[in-house]
Amino acid sequence: MTPYEILLSESQERMLLVAKRGREDEVKEIFERWDLDAVVIGRVTEDHIYRALYNGAEVVSIPVAALTSEAPVYQRPAERPASMDELQKLDLDNIPVPADLTTALKLLLDSPNIASKEWVYRQYDHLVRSNTVVGPSADAAVIRIKGAKQGLALTVDGNGRYCFLDPYVGGILAVAEAARNLACVGARPLGLSDCLNFGSPERPEVMWQFAQVIDGMRDACVTLGVPVVSGNVSFYNETDGVPIFPTPTIAMVGLLPRVERYVTPWFKSEGDLIVLLGRTREELGGSEYLKIVHGLVKGTPPWIDLRLERAVQQACVKAAEKGILRSAHDISDGGLAVALAECCITGSDKPLGARIDLREMIRADALLFGESQSRIIVSVRESDLGRLRQIADKESAPMQVIGEVGGARLSLQPFVQISVEEARSVWAQGLERRLKES
Repeated sequence: MTPYEILLSESQERMLLVAKRGREDEVKEIFERWDLDAVVIGRVTEDHIYRALYNGAEVVSIPVAALTSEAPVYQRPAERPASMDELQKLDLDNIPVPADLTTALKLLLDSPNIASKEWVYRQYDHLVRSNTVVGPSADAAVIRIKGAKQGLALTVDGNGRYCFLDPYVGGILAVAEAARNLACVGARPLGLSDCLNFGSPERPEVMWQFAQVIDGMRDACVTLGVPVVSGNVSFYNETDGVPIFPTPTIAMVGLLPRVERYVTPWFKSEGDLIVLLGRTREELGGSEYLKIVHGLVKGTPPWIDLRLERAVQQACVKAAEKGILRSAHDISDGGLAVALAECCITGSDKPLGARIDLREMIRADALLFGESQSRIIVSVRESDLGRLRQIADKESAPMQVIGEVGGARLSLQPFVQISVEEARSVWAQGLERRLKES
């Protein structure tokens, strides 16, 4: 290979690390343990020049600034789509509340975006050399670090529908949900990588979506304190000239100080109290419910206050670190009703029901299926409720007891009654049935 080919090759499965001088052999030993190669290829200098040598001869000499702060910026034409104003209009007075809300819940549990993904993950080894502590069906995976008390949590999130309706807010929500998923297992974010999936950047409206999503992601990362360590971009994702929804996929990793304090979404014991952290608003724009039940992709995505988001996440993580959480699950696609159903039916051989008393004075479908942000469902022993309230108050996180674990039914008074077994059956078969039919 020529020096040009070596330097510009996009060969995969490679990383560039900067190690402390004199500790190179320690890095090599770690890589050798995993049957990987690690080779010293250079050193950091103080002259602000990027140099590359080939067979002893210098083949590249470029000022670093020319590749960073002084690099030319490619400004493509960007324009907000003319259709956005109409797309964002949503008059809830014109959206009828279903007469049978239990059926609406079952339709959502059957949706491919919500239904069990077991058909996918059961086809590969997700135990990662016996290091997996929390596997699929939780908000985030948890991996032990052998020889250390800490654990790593990992999640991948993204909602193209939100970004289609408002790419700036959608970018914020993608980052916020990933961080919230880490909080639900008890982890604090360390950093993220992204895969930004868009149509052709030669379309001004797609370029506008791209820029807006990045601005939203940046603002969320700054507020939540999450650095972006890597990422890539995939453009020209179109079929017959129609671009995909703008879809930033966020992969985020977090740290659990004590891996044994991990938390999972499913309910654990009869009599545990169910607590909602966060606030529910009357909003349905961009929701899975609006698409599945009413066939509409309209409105604006859920409103978010990043300070409230941070407060709710901090309260959840601190409660997990104190060991008082029995379960924790974020509310996302499908809203409160779907999240509660998932707490009843996922992860346990002996699923438990719940009795929920809902008192907010908003329309029933928004209460059950709205996707208001910055919300987490947790369960605690009754004796630990006071400690949880102290933590929530200190973090300025809204908190209310909404029910109790127990029984064989999910009862959301006065709207929904469904047996846990029926809910689990619908949820378990939704994706697999469609794949078999296709």
